[in-house]
Amino acid sequence: MVELLELGTVSSRGQIAIPSGIRKEMGLSDFSRVVFFLEDDTLLIKKLTSDTWEQITKPLKEQKKKISQPQVNDLIHKLRKK
Repeated sequence: MVELLELGTVSSRGQIAIPSGIRKEMGLSDFSRVVFFLEDDTLLIKKLTSDTWEQITKPLKEQKKKISQPQVNDLIHKLRKK
């Protein structure tokens, strides 16, 4: 994949337009899904595919017992730290 560096601006509604060159390189079209990862001052935007979704949800599916809502929140925070 080609390395691209583009600048963007956050609108007053919190929207960011992905530059056309990056959209084309990533194969993003109308209604493509992306997932956001935030760590400190770094934001990563990843194209969401069925494989990506499987990676994200795998730890939750591996839980063999039912857990409560507070436990779900704790698990999400633990996974984000990894």
